[in-house]
Amino acid sequence: MLPKQHVRDFVENPEVSAATMLCASELVAGMGSYNLITSKGRPATQSVFHLHLVPRAENDGLALPSYSGRRKARSH
Repeated sequence: MLPKQHVRDFVENPEVSAATMLCASELVAGMGSYNLITSKGRPATQSVFHLHLVPRAENDGLALPSYSGRRKARSH
């Protein structure tokens, strides 16, 4: 069962975060690509204070800070 309790980040309540991770993995199994975003604090790019499960598609235009979606140029 998906937890209904709000948490600001994944360390506020580890039990809720773990249960959310379990439900998310069961929910999206075999359904394509997703990001489960669990940042903590503005220096870690947290701008909205809750957990996110984001459906993804190739070339969807959502660039996360850790990956731009672009391939790096190969140096010779």
